[in-house]
This record gives sequence, structure tokens and C-alpha cells, in this order.
Amino acid sequence: MRMLTLDPDALRRFAALALHLDEEADVAAISVEPMPGGASTRSYFRVRTADASAIVMFVPDAKPDEITSGAAPTRWPFLEVRDLLEARGVRVPRVLAEDCAAGLLALEDLGDVTLAAFLEQAPARKEEIYRAAVRDLGRAQIALAELPEGSIVRSRAFDETLLRWEIDHFREWGLDARDLPLDAADRAAFDGIADRLARRVAALPRVFVHRDYQSRNLMVVPGASGGADAAELVWIDFQDALMGPRVYDLVALLGDSYQTFTRDFIEARLDDYASARDLASERASIGEEFDLVTVQRKLKDAGRFVFIDRVKKNPSFLQYVEPTIAKVLGALERLRGDEDMRALEALLRKRLGL
Repeated sequence: MRMLTLDPDALRRFAALALHLDEEADVAAISVEPMPGGASTRSYFRVRTADASAIVMFVPDAKPDEITSGAAPTRWPFLEVRDLLEARGVRVPRVLAEDCAAGLLALEDLGDVTLAAFLEQAPARKEEIYRAAVRDLGRAQIALAELPEGSIVRSRAFDETLLRWEIDHFREWGLDARDLPLDAADRAAFDGIADRLARRVAALPRVFVHRDYQSRNLMVVPGASGGADAAELVWIDFQDALMGPRVYDLVALLGDSYQTFTRDFIEARLDDYASARDLASERASIGEEFDLVTVQRKLKDAGRFVFIDRVKKNPSFLQYVEPTIAKVLGALERLRGDEDMRALEALLRKRLGL
């Protein structure tokens, strides 16, 4: 796929289109402010005049940010998934202009208050905002139970191959790259456990999965009611959506590598989810699935953070490697009744010196 380069003049002309400017003098007055990026290749800019603003996303290529399993996209996945979510009642950014051939997309400016930033500004509202995030997720899963024929989301899934690759991603980057390789016996044991773990997670019933439903990918904006304390959550960064376990996005949210929660807080939010989905009779199963998926997902995350440092030359995520591994070990402790999970905990503690 051809890589695109960003032309500053083209960016400014595109911004003028998004902001509905006609006069050359008005175009020249547009301010363009680079915004902090995450771990992807995308770049973001806030463009504004005295009266309006927008966020311009530049995508040098349309490859998925994560490894996927399924059909190649025929349209930008971000746009297809955005339209699907909006049609099903999920709050997402409005599209103001698009020029996919140039790699440019202009979106509604939602401000700078992510859920993570909101927690720093209003820590006392933590339970309230997370209850809203869990409620929104439950409602979205119900609304997205049936997907359109040909939807890119239907074509991609957390199948056994993808899940297994992600566990190997941890071994390669979370262990080998940090000079903590497994010896032959431990490698054989790890591979066997990884095979069975991937198989078990792949066999769980599948629903729509955002894939990275966490505090940096939810924006907090004033609620429609207009009250001083009203807040609404807006989903972003959903272009890698696929089919997967019902608890996967809960693991991303409540096992967030960038946040710390007590176990009581997590259990209460799992209760909220069961209530939102009318699954009270399955609450125990939800908890077990949550821990099992936590092991798989957070192993991948720990390896991914090292990969981003070594390959993408972005060391900012390294601080989350150890806390993320701690979340894996916590889940493994709760799963000690399972022979594989007990063996994996012992193997990791031995290799990591914990």
C-alpha cells in the first residue's frame, strides 16, 4: 500500500473546506496545532479560526493499527465503523470533511477531556463516569447484536490464530526482547498453555468489540441535558473493531493499563454490566470470562508496550509494562483452580523473578 506524505498547504486547504471558508484571507488565518499522538501512525491537528474548530486526522496508510484476522477493507475502517456506530445510537465524532485519497479526515472537535483527563479533574466522579461507560457498552452490544451483511466488523474476529499470535507477541517482546527468554522446557510448557488459552478465548460467544475501549479512547463532553454536571461519553479510535468475547471491552476498560482500580470497584462494574445486559443469572460466568480474557489481553499489552519502544522508538509506554503484568498475575491468582492458569502463573513468576 502506498504511503502518503502530508503537504502543509494541502492540510490548510482541507481545513478551510471543513470549516466552510471561502476567502483566501480567511484560509491564511487558520491556525494549525499538532496534537499529541498515541502508538499509531496517524497524526492529528486542531485547526481553528476565531469562530470554529475541527480535528484533522492524517492517515499515511489505511492499514489496521493492530494485527487483524479477516477480509481486507474496501473503505477506511474508521469511516465504516463510525457510520455503523452512529446508526445504532452510539455517540461518535461527526465527520466534517473527507479526502481519503490524500489521507485526510476532518472530525468534530470534542475538546481535550478524555476519560483519563476527566478522572484527574474530577476524581470524586470516578464511579459515576465508569458506570456510564459500562452502561454505554452494554447498550451498544445489544444494539449491535445484528450487523449488516458485508460489514467489516463481521469479517474480522478474535479467532484462535489471532489470539495465539498476540500471546506470542508477549513472549517475543515482553520476555525475549528484555533478555528474559524461556528455556526449552518452559518454552514447551508456555506454548502448550498459550495454544489452549487461545482456543478457550476464541470459543467464547462473540459480540461487537471496540478492541481498545479504555480511558484514552473515550472523550467526555457536556451532556445533552445541559446541566452543569452533565457528561456524555464519545467513542473514538474504533477502526479496529471486530467480533470477540462479550467481556473483551470490559477488560480493556477495567483492566486499563493507564488506571488503577480496587477489586471491589471492578466487581461492582461487572455487576453494572450484567444489569445493563440483563445477564444477572450469568454474573459468575462473566467474572470467570473476565479473568481469562484479562490474561490473554494484558499479556499482549505488556509485549506491545515494549514493541512500541523498540520498533516505533516511543518509550512513553514502558512505564506501563510492569503494572500490566501485575494485572495478569492478579487474574491468574483468581484462576488458580485451573491447572493451566496455575502453571502459567508459576512460569511467569519464575522467569520475571517475582
